[in-house]
Amino acid sequence: MSASPLLTITDLRAAYGRVEVLRDVSLTVDEGQFVTIIGANGAGKTTLLKAIMGLIAATGRAEFRGRSLLGEPAHRRVALGIGYVPEGRRVFPFLTVEENLRLTAVRQKGKGADRAAIGRVYEIFPRLRERRSQAAGSLSGGEQQMLALARALVLDPQVLIADEVSLGLAPVVVDQLFDVLGDMHRRGTTILLAEQNARLALEAADVAYVLEAGRVLFHGPAAELRADPRIVDAYLQSL
Repeated sequence: MSASPLLTITDLRAAYGRVEVLRDVSLTVDEGQFVTIIGANGAGKTTLLKAIMGLIAATGRAEFRGRSLLGEPAHRRVALGIGYVPEGRRVFPFLTVEENLRLTAVRQKGKGADRAAIGRVYEIFPRLRERRSQAAGSLSGGEQQMLALARALVLDPQVLIADEVSLGLAPVVVDQLFDVLGDMHRRGTTILLAEQNARLALEAADVAYVLEAGRVLFHGPAAELRADPRIVDAYLQSL
């Protein structure tokens, strides 16, 4: 029995002013899948995720469990069950780790639901439990990225959308973060990841899309793309 589509994007187009950035992009994320979008800087990865989240205007079709997302504000998309980790982490630096998590949980779930939700993410991120009373701004870059992921997960989303989790981090920290993403996927989390580290993204994902100049150039099982000479030459040679 095949998995049902959770998120379906069809012929999505988006522009900044007169500059078209996305050109008829289509992709599907099935329930339980780990899908990655790879591509060079400027390929349109971040723009695609922002369009899915309603942070920039787009045309075409975007559906979540068959419901159209276009026209829905970003906060409604989160309420529907879409978790989002933007590029650059963006935690609240002067709040503690736990205050960051509690603020997110209370805003969406209401008081009383935050304790169990925070306990669940501490199981995934034990390091954050150890630092729960520490100001988020004093955490290392890798720990702040863990907190950004945890803030999205505290809402128990049906799909987690994450943008460039490896950005600006040391290789050993990036490996740790991908271990966490793999563990989340094994626990049943559906993931859509835009990532410049093509090697790790293709190793982690079930399905991959390659964006170039705002278009889907290739897509298919990640293992097949990882072995495709065209992908190796363009994205994996220098890694």
